[in-house]
Amino acid sequence: MTKATSAHDASAQIVDIYERHARAFDRERGKNLFERGWLDRFRAAVGAGASVLDIGCGSGEPIARYFIEAGYDVTGVDSSKTMVALCRERFPAQSWSVADMRRLDLGRRFNGILAWDSFFHLTQDEQSAMFAVFAAHIANGGALMFTSGPRAGEAIGSYQGEALYHASLDPEDYRRLLTAHGFDVIDHVANDAACGGHTIWLARQMREVTP
Repeated sequence: MTKATSAHDASAQIVDIYERHARAFDRERGKNLFERGWLDRFRAAVGAGASVLDIGCGSGEPIARYFIEAGYDVTGVDSSKTMVALCRERFPAQSWSVADMRRLDLGRRFNGILAWDSFFHLTQDEQSAMFAVFAAHIANGGALMFTSGPRAGEAIGSYQGEALYHASLDPEDYRRLLTAHGFDVIDHVANDAACGGHTIWLARQMREVTP
């Protein structure tokens, strides 16, 4: 790994990469909803017409659209101004904000929190710290779903010719953090062949934890 593509350098560039290539990402993002099986499980966990916080919402296609068209109240946050602008253009009745998930403080709680293919761009330490953010925004009995890697480590892929950082904790660390922040795991599947090889966590908030 060269200095130019070191894990530290790559992790620091995530926000800028997605902003620079926001429109390309929007064009290329698959719209066939291969995630639908898990999204339906998440819907069942949060209940019909619930409030959903989509962390790393991108351009709102296809996941936010899926929930909006199903009657959910969606609030989306993303670090890319361009992607949030696309969300506002497409779905003006919903709430969209430019925000860094690591410092998120919306002052309200949601029935469901989704961090699909977004949370795993944070460093391992940042991911650990995100569980306090999840806990601060989840309503009693609410559901949390996020994607991670299958095992602890860092990886650098490529997008539009630029180094794209990913990281994951060990599965037992995710379980420990979920428990410590009041969540019980509903299901966890690593490398789910039915979902494009994604590793998914679905949990429910069962105990409010005092900071």
